[in-house]
Amino acid sequence: MAITVFVETALQEDVRDLVAALNEHIEPLAPAEFNFCMTVEDMDDDTTTVFVARDDDNKAVGIGALKDHGDGVGEIKRMFTRPEVRGKRVGVRLLNAIQDKARVSGHKRLVLETGTGDGYAGAYRLYENAGFIKCGPVLDYPASDYSAFFEKELVMGGFEELFR
Repeated sequence: MAITVFVETALQEDVRDLVAALNEHIEPLAPAEFNFCMTVEDMDDDTTTVFVARDDDNKAVGIGALKDHGDGVGEIKRMFTRPEVRGKRVGVRLLNAIQDKARVSGHKRLVLETGTGDGYAGAYRLYENAGFIKCGPVLDYPASDYSAFFEKELVMGGFEELFR
């Protein structure tokens, strides 16, 4: 199965379905006040780039977003892959596309908030394998037992990454 990642609008029916599936997945994992969800309407602004992974049949099987917070900081939001494609590196492709866009856009640091517990084990592996490091609260998120925070300093290209 070939997967292709595109920058797209979130205001498409199949993307709305992905976001609904993501919300359904995370809602039971934490109280509502600790689910920091962007709606598809929130994602449809000038500060957010939405990435959609599509399979050979053009079915939307994954999503992720990059939100620009200014001052060189980008936030990864709404990362999700459909259960039937987990383990097939769809999340890796999405995360790589987001990091590439962040570098091209001049971001120096990426941050993210995700949940805690067994329901997020795959997310932790994805981020840690990509060089993200657990950190304290980022941006305006509150510290809580329901949130984990990660960050990554971006290298702008060349051979710098070989010497980090």
